Amino acid sequence: MDAVIIAAPDHWHAQMVIDAARAGKHVYSEKGFTRTLDECYAVRDAVKETEIVYQLGHQGRQTESYIKAKEAIDKRLLGDINLIEVCTNRNSPNGAWIYDIHPEANENTVDWKRFEEPCEHKHPWSPERFFRWRCWWDYGTGLSCDLLTHEFDAINQILGMGIPTSVTASGGVYFFNKPEHYVKEIRDVPDVWNVAMEYPDRNFTMLYSATLANNRNRGKVIMGHDGHMEMGNTLSIYACRGSSRYAEQIKNGMIDPEKPIYTYIPGRKNVDTVATATEQYFAARGLLYTYRNGRRVNTTHLHIAEWIDAIREGKQPSCNIDRAFEEGVAAAMATQAHMEHRTVFWDADTESVVKA
Repeated sequence: MDAVIIAAPDHWHAQMVIDAARAGKHVYSEKGFTRTLDECYAVRDAVKETEIVYQLGHQGRQTESYIKAKEAIDKRLLGDINLIEVCTNRNSPNGAWIYDIHPEANENTVDWKRFEEPCEHKHPWSPERFFRWRCWWDYGTGLSCDLLTHEFDAINQILGMGIPTSVTASGGVYFFNKPEHYVKEIRDVPDVWNVAMEYPDRNFTMLYSATLANNRNRGKVIMGHDGHMEMGNTLSIYACRGSSRYAEQIKNGMIDPEKPIYTYIPGRKNVDTVATATEQYFAARGLLYTYRNGRRVNTTHLHIAEWIDAIREGKQPSCNIDRAFEEGVAAAMATQAHMEHRTVFWDADTESVVKA
């Protein structure tokens, strides 16, 4: 065996990656990178020391519209970027991780002690916690590592902004806080959450806003002085009325700010349909499929194939340990900011979270 794929609850990611790396196995791990900041350092160190090929499972790295977006940014079609808005919108119990509980699950059919082994705080057997682990801080980080990370990595692959200088986060359990949604215990991870990541060295802010109780599609938007870009599985760029670059074309009517100056829509013969609301959510973000040479291709397949090719060729994949570390630290900072009710700061020299 040369390599492993890790698909386990978040609280197991760090230990499994470290164990695999120490055993000399290459690793593909689903996101999020880790659950805590300390785990970010430990996993990065293990991967670097053992020199294995590591790929974090952000399959959006393979989405064609994001590749086109980077090309447009590199050509400065938007001018100086100053604000990025990304979001999560869902509106169902399943989308809020309130999954079905298997009727045959009990202490004899589930190794509960092993499941909770990495947890600092142990709990009595709970089928609710086992099947709906994403709803509790003990096992995951909710919106932070589960969904914010998708949006962060999409923007990071386009802008290459890395770890934010500071992060502020706020929110709460505002909708799924009613007993009828649960068996015994109400979740403690938010279902409404907002995060502001500051990049003063790049002169922009990235805002993330999420609700698990409304499914209005707000998409991703990158805003610059000369225009803005709307992204998903497609891509549209609009000129801004106050643009310097496009001022003359807007004045003489060559450019209409209400219409895109560039649109990328992957070629396809039929309207794509997906079965569930969750699939629709991920499809709209380019996380289920993309297009290569006019053919629809599964992005996860492409991402795993890239990792396997990197192992064979001794190269680094697109979401390697350095990119994964950036995602992990950014998400951990957001979680810490929320838990401590304060803005947290990143000291790049000491690679640590500090007070102002």
